[in-house]
Amino acid sequence: MTDTTSSEWEGAIGTVTLGATAGEGGTRTVSYRIGGDQGLPYTGAFRPGEHQPLIVFEICDDPSIWSPLVKNAVGDQVNDPGDWAATVEKTYRADMVRLVLTSTRRRGFEDFPSINRTVEQVLSSTGLPLSIEGPSEPAIESEVFQRCGEAGQGERLLLGTAEATRYRSVAAAALTYHHAMIAQSPIDINLAKQLNILLREVGVPADQIVIDPYTGALGYGFEYSYSAMERIRFAALKGDSDLAMPMICAAGDTLNVKEIRDAPADEQDQMAIRWEVYSSLAAAIAGAAVLCVRHPGSVPVLRQALDALWVSRQEVKADGT
Repeated sequence: MTDTTSSEWEGAIGTVTLGATAGEGGTRTVSYRIGGDQGLPYTGAFRPGEHQPLIVFEICDDPSIWSPLVKNAVGDQVNDPGDWAATVEKTYRADMVRLVLTSTRRRGFEDFPSINRTVEQVLSSTGLPLSIEGPSEPAIESEVFQRCGEAGQGERLLLGTAEATRYRSVAAAALTYHHAMIAQSPIDINLAKQLNILLREVGVPADQIVIDPYTGALGYGFEYSYSAMERIRFAALKGDSDLAMPMICAAGDTLNVKEIRDAPADEQDQMAIRWEVYSSLAAAIAGAAVLCVRHPGSVPVLRQALDALWVSRQEVKADGT
């Protein structure tokens, strides 16, 4: 006997399309529709609209601030975002690429034309859908997001990240160029709802919003993230349309935890992979539709774990036996 749930939910998770193929007006080789769930993840028999979470590999345009474990595992490709993106598709076999514009985190950043070049380079190097994480500096984010949106016009990018105090720039780019966007709140269901309402008020439709409830590393506050994700999913299924958007988990800080830094050198890679996979897998069980990782070794391990969960669902009949 397998545990199941017999609850009849009133609501469902809305859908968001990421990427655009030639038939959809873009150049991607694949596009994804995330969301659509009508129940809790990995419980009972399959329900209409269910999909496996996407595995997204994060790259950046300035690796100086990233974990040395990533730089060592990736090699010289960390200095070439286009080459790195191609490897994500052909070698790592991730579902999407997430370009983090770490160059914009440098003090006094002004090289805005480089944003266009980098985004265009990555798009021409891979056929996978692209997510872009912009700056954390409000003074430059309007220009950066405008350039990202323009360079990726027609490709249905996933732009991030909007917060309650700074959401208009990314919202404007998403609306102008018809991209999806990430709405991040600090591990609080009420703040997540408020931000979604703010975005709706400026014209962003629900099918262009992905919720990021903020993800702490496993052992470093992840239980709070898990609880927030769970509550968001419950509220959405109970009919709260302001929270009925798919969720993303980006546990990038995982690779910087003390346990990994202090591990023997020959154990750090495996420790990093485990930490990243366990954080992502728990997020998937809480309801995340998009899982972001940075270590190349995390992709096949996480894929295997998700596949195992998925196969176990196929063995459950409609009556839960």
